[in-house]
Amino acid sequence: MKKIFVMVAAAAALVAFKPIEKSTWSLDKAHAKLGFTATHMMVSDVEGWFKTFDATLTVNKEDYSDAQVDLTAEIKSINTEEVKRDEHLCSPDFFDAAKFPTLTFKSKSFKKVKDNTFKVTGDLTMHGVTKSVELDAFIRTATNPMNKKSITGVKVSGVIKRSDFTLGGSFPTAIVSDEITLIGNAEFIKN
Repeated sequence: MKKIFVMVAAAAALVAFKPIEKSTWSLDKAHAKLGFTATHMMVSDVEGWFKTFDATLTVNKEDYSDAQVDLTAEIKSINTEEVKRDEHLCSPDFFDAAKFPTLTFKSKSFKKVKDNTFKVTGDLTMHGVTKSVELDAFIRTATNPMNKKSITGVKVSGVIKRSDFTLGGSFPTAIVSDEITLIGNAEFIKN
């Protein structure tokens, strides 16, 4: 009798166990922004963003501890609301968009810090240079009440050094800060 009970309990546990399926989430471009801030002449912050970018989010675990983000942004889509500055940023003095048309980020790990907060480590490639960077991420999930689709919001931020990517090497930090703040807000829709 005891043996039968153990077998029934084991079978019930197997039926109740549902492995999480790998899921891929697409970027909702209407609800996403990829931006940056640099300090000019040590006194004012200049903000900009990339108008054209795409990203995917892949998740196996419900707590997002194994999430992976792959992002690509088009350098020529840079926008600081000043055409001449945007053209200069795309020139060989900075991004050299003709030679290096995109920047990419590929995450390697999502480490849960607490609740919905993570440390994301990944490879950032721009201007022909790839460096490992660590970003802070905050993740929220919900169901869109209009179409009943699962959605996830990911907000990331961090600081990189432009000198690590050989951007604007002839411009001293008194003109353009070496530290550049990155910020991204993205909404993803489950495929």
